[in-house]
Amino acid sequence: MFPNERQDEILEAIWTASEKKEYSLEEIKKACVIDISDVDITALVDGGLLIKSGDKILFSMEGKAFAQGVIRRHRLAEVLVHSILKLKNAQMEEIACKVEHTLLPEIEQSICTLLGHPERAPDGSLIPLGACCGQKLRTVDTMVTSLSELKAGENAKVMYIRPSDHSQLHQLLSFGLSPGVILNVHQTSPAVCIKFENTELALDKETATNIFVLRTKT
Repeated sequence: MFPNERQDEILEAIWTASEKKEYSLEEIKKACVIDISDVDITALVDGGLLIKSGDKILFSMEGKAFAQGVIRRHRLAEVLVHSILKLKNAQMEEIACKVEHTLLPEIEQSICTLLGHPERAPDGSLIPLGACCGQKLRTVDTMVTSLSELKAGENAKVMYIRPSDHSQLHQLLSFGLSPGVILNVHQTSPAVCIKFENTELALDKETATNIFVLRTKT
């Protein structure tokens, strides 16, 4: 089972509660940014990610692995927006929440390496270790840049999106522009016009600035 964005939030809340040795649904609800229903929990249990033991909600091995990934991406995003973008706490949490859902696993390592393999988020929460942390990687093998920095004719792979709001993110996703998509920049002025798959899309400069890509040769 591959969790969706809603289930990611629930798994994150269960992880956060478990760090405080709390395993009840009541405590998990307090830690979650969305409303959780019994149907949500049942779906995750049926999907093999959770186990119910009395009044406790626990991770299965698979569920723990998924949740660890979600938590790692979220807390790395918090460090990124706090230390690099210099956003305040309220903005930091909001943007980090958006970034974690659009962050490709392959770029997670580069971000962690860029940040120096941080052990804790800005609030002091532990960041689960990744493979790059154990290898003590010191250089970033890929250079991610804003789509707005590309020139006409360049190709790139979408790595993550930092939307100004949820509606913008869902609109881009509805057009098929999501992490992993290979695009070509057709023109850069007055709008950034891109082509990908069977779609042509014109983006204003602000939107293009919030889309982060990796240049490719094809």
